Amino acid sequence: QVQLVESGGGLVQAGGSLRLSCAASGRTLSAYVMGWFRQAPGKEREFVAHIMRSDDNIYYADSVKGRFTISRDNAKDTVYLQMNSLKPEDTAVYYCAADRRSNYVTEGRPAYWGQGTRVTVSS
Repeated sequence: QVQLVESGGGLVQAGGSLRLSCAASGRTLSAYVMGWFRQAPGKEREFVAHIMRSDDNIYYADSVKGRFTISRDNAKDTVYLQMNSLKPEDTAVYYCAADRRSNYVTEGRPAYWGQGTRVTVSS
């Protein structure tokens, strides 16, 4: 079992930045492919970014490319999502996800989810 706990959400003005963190416990994070997803009010959950075990394969949704950066610190069992140039349309609950199988993360069906952290971007 892997427990994931997100933090770092909040209220920010458009153009601002936030850094989300996802702390893992129960298993060593280095064994897992990690992803960030988000769900805006009234919409389905969508993929944001994922990072493979060794940082050498990172992928972003087109909507966040160039503005968001996913990274991981395996020594701290933590994954980060640096979000810059935030827009009101980035408002959502952001979820951290983990799975040993990369395709399960990329397909949005990972074994483990965090509880989510809310990000609100005001215009």
